[in-house]
Amino acid sequence: MARLRPGNLLISQPFLGDPNFERSVVLLCAHSETEGSFGLVLNRPANLQLSDVLTLPGGEALPAAATPLGVGGPVEPDTLHFVHQRPDLPDAVALGGGVYWGGDFARLLKLLINGELTPAEVRLFVGYSGWTNGQLADEVREKVWIVEPDAAAKVFTLTNDAFWQAILREKGGHYRMLSNYPTDPRLN
Repeated sequence: MARLRPGNLLISQPFLGDPNFERSVVLLCAHSETEGSFGLVLNRPANLQLSDVLTLPGGEALPAAATPLGVGGPVEPDTLHFVHQRPDLPDAVALGGGVYWGGDFARLLKLLINGELTPAEVRLFVGYSGWTNGQLADEVREKVWIVEPDAAAKVFTLTNDAFWQAILREKGGHYRMLSNYPTDPRLN
């Protein structure tokens, strides 16, 4: 079993059956055998933009206002989370590959509004994915998730709509075959 740690990607099996995680790719941001795990689903658009959840100084005319949001998971959907490519953002947690989780949100927002940070350098999410201690390790052992170690850099390289399929194809072999698995095999 692959070692679970921040910066890993969790790729759902094609036959998972849970609508919250069906064909999803989750960035593992925190993992502890005693405290549980925290992650963000990378390929679930929320059909919302930043101005839908925050009142921005300067209003909706700002380019930052149109920054799209994703659904990070089913837990606490009224919270906002983010990953970015700014090593200089205070309190950010390095996940590897030049990707950081969290940090000083007021500073991040200021950088976005001033155009010093582009929407392409940040991913914002409503809600998150969470597991109690031992739960995620059990799910990995039960083959619910395929673990892609140290893959945080892929967050900003693959497009949302094809992320699940693209990362499985990139892994090759058996995984390439899984990437073509039909959404509903009964319709095959």
